[in-house]
Amino acid sequence: MNAREEILSRIRRATDDVPQGERPGDVAVERGYRHADGSSREEIISRFAETVAEYRATVHRVDGDELPEAIAEALARRGVQRLAVPADLPSDWLPDGIEALRDAADSPLSKESLDGSDGVLTGCALGIAQTGTIVLDAGALQGRRVLTLLPDYHLCVVRGDQVHGLVPEAITALGEVVRDTGRAVTFISGPSATSDIELERVEGVHGPRTLEVLIAG
Repeated sequence: MNAREEILSRIRRATDDVPQGERPGDVAVERGYRHADGSSREEIISRFAETVAEYRATVHRVDGDELPEAIAEALARRGVQRLAVPADLPSDWLPDGIEALRDAADSPLSKESLDGSDGVLTGCALGIAQTGTIVLDAGALQGRRVLTLLPDYHLCVVRGDQVHGLVPEAITALGEVVRDTGRAVTFISGPSATSDIELERVEGVHGPRTLEVLIAG
């Protein structure tokens, strides 16, 4: 018996007592966890900033009208000259002197162009304070998934009203997009990192090594 057959055999034994015709929806699942965060908006945003930073991401909070200046300062600190951006990114988010590499459906950037850029600037679908997670769903201001995987630096803008307190709230908010569009959803908690066989932390294997977040508003 090979590994595949062994795995399938174990699944059959574990589900041997399930009645024929029973579907997953037929069995009630206890969901006793919290579904809503009763904290104030300021508390939720502050917690989001703290938990995102715990993953070695750099976090800044700025007023909405200060966002273009904050973006310019972040890119200058990083020394960014060539910046990958989604096609619908607002022009006033792009500082003077930056070469914008716009990724559009009819003229997508090549993998070589993305890899050769100094970073990527995007918005997001939402943030989750409970886990310090940023979620992308390939919607407005985000572009294709690959756009945020190949550049080594990701500057992400999260509006204050996009931050949800708990994971269940975020999943509910994403449900319509997943059901209606089938777009890919990406959860980002800090820079890309994994551990090698010696348990040494290795960053940048599956995405950017540096994540910087601007929370606007």
